[in-house]
Order: sequence, then C-alpha cells, then structure tokens
Amino acid sequence: MTDQPRRAFDPSTFRDKPVSFVRRSGRMTPSQERAWEESRADFLLEIAHGPAATSVAEGEKGDPAEIFGREAELIVEVGSGQGHQILSAAAARPETNFLAIEVFRAGLARTVIRAADAGLTNLRLAEVNAPELLEHYLPEGSVSEIWVFFPDPWKKAKHHKRRLISADFARIAHRALKPGGVLRLGTDWQNYADHMRVVMDEAPGFERAFEGDWADRYEGRVLTAFENKGIEKGRDIRDLTYRRV
Repeated sequence: MTDQPRRAFDPSTFRDKPVSFVRRSGRMTPSQERAWEESRADFLLEIAHGPAATSVAEGEKGDPAEIFGREAELIVEVGSGQGHQILSAAAARPETNFLAIEVFRAGLARTVIRAADAGLTNLRLAEVNAPELLEHYLPEGSVSEIWVFFPDPWKKAKHHKRRLISADFARIAHRALKPGGVLRLGTDWQNYADHMRVVMDEAPGFERAFEGDWADRYEGRVLTAFENKGIEKGRDIRDLTYRRV
C-alpha cells in the first residue's frame, strides 16, 4: 500500500456547532432556473460566504432598514423550505418585514418565483447557515420574532447533538431578538419537543409565553406538508413560545 501525504487539518473548513440544515441537492426545471435567474436579485441577499459553502464571511453585516428600505418589525424564519409559511405571512402582513433563511436552492427558487408572482416587497431570502446570520450578520436586538418550525429532529440518540435547538442557539437567538421579542418553535417529534422545552426553560434571558405544558398552536402558522405528515402519522404537534426578557 502506497503511503499518501498527510493533509494539514484546517479547522476553518469544519463546523464545531450544529447547523440549521442538512445540505441537500435539488433539481430545478428549466423554467424554474430561468425564473430564479430573473427574480433572485429582488429577493436574495448577497452575503459573502466564509470557508464553508453556506457560512457567513467574517465582517459581513446587514442593516434591516437598508435591506428593506424602511423601518419595520422583522420576523426571521429558520429553514423556510419551499416558502409556504413565509409567503403566506408576508402576504397577510405587508406592514412587517420577513427574512427567510434556507440553504436548499430548489426551495429558495420556488419561494422566489411565488414571491415575484405575488408582487411581495416585504420578503428577503438568505442562503446561509441561520445561527451565523443571527449571530454575526444582523444587528443585536433587531428581530421581533424568530420562527423554527419542524426542524430536523435527528431522531437517533447518537445524533441528538446535531439538533439546532441548543443552549448555544438560545444564546444566539437572545442576541438577535429585541427585548420582548418572541421565539416560536414547533415540532411533531415528542422527544425533540421535550428537549426544546428543557433547553429553553433553562436558557438565560427567556421566559415562557404560555401556560401549562405546551403553547397553543400558533395561529399564524399555515398547515404545511411537514405538519400534515406528522398529523397523518398520529403524532402530536407541539408548540413552544418563549419571550426574551
């Protein structure tokens, strides 16, 4: 067996914290490709990437007032998928600014196409890792609400360390949210719901914004394929809402 030269380990190319996604490829039809190229400049933020494909480069900053051309409440959705939730919310609440974070290119493309068709002006998209955007790109205290609906539950016990909702994410969310800002969580995996509640109950600077064991279903959340799938399988949908104090 021939000896191979050892490669120097570069820690900057590897993440040591959970990310907000599982990187997946996705095909777009030729028409989607054309629409994406034609319309993405109106919605997709130009954020320089660091060493990793979806990281945020050091020093990259974004001012919501400049991004949207106005001062307004900002709601950020982590993992917007194909955009059903964020598109519905942006259409229903034109007075509010919305930022969708997603790294699945085909999902972003479908969101852009539908946003352009609807003539939305209060929606922007970011193709980056959400914790990095919340911690480094947006100003401290600039976000009114953060939505994390049906994140990857990482069902196997050995993979639980990869779950997005963690003490570190709570710290990052606390930084991004303004005083009184809200973190909304939803999942159809009981084990993950229990985990989320423990993490957030212990998180400094947060308090429960619900009574009893679980929050009521957030009335502003549309019924997406993820939630429908959980219901069809007989799983309980668990909502949690926490307020930054």
